[in-house]
Amino acid sequence: MADANPTLEVQVVSPERVLYEGRAEMVVCRTADGEIAFLPGHVPLLGSLGIAKVRALLPGQDEQVIAVHGGFVEVSHDRVIVLSDVAELPEQIDVARAEASRARAQAALASDETDEEALAALARADLRLDVAGVTTS
Repeated sequence: MADANPTLEVQVVSPERVLYEGRAEMVVCRTADGEIAFLPGHVPLLGSLGIAKVRALLPGQDEQVIAVHGGFVEVSHDRVIVLSDVAELPEQIDVARAEASRARAQAALASDETDEEALAALARADLRLDVAGVTTS
């Protein structure tokens, strides 16, 4: 008998540990080619990830959001594995530190708007604040 509500097995792994492990109805992430959603039955895929959030839409309307600062996503046989050197759950994010990092990056960009290090730092800080639920102006 077929599963009435198929799900994906999801793992988000950093070098230190498994950050998240569970089941999801859909996983959404941003690869180098753009945002992509994975549903049960998705064809195998290996993609590189940028600085963006990964969203696992859990059964029952809940959602697990993870800040991922680059890495890879592998999809195969209804299993999604995200491998990242740096990944954070919302409760692991130090909001004050992210806000200070954002301010430093903005100050650096005020004097040189092409500063690639500052642009990357701003993207990381904005991602952390977004995943932590903090709105920025």
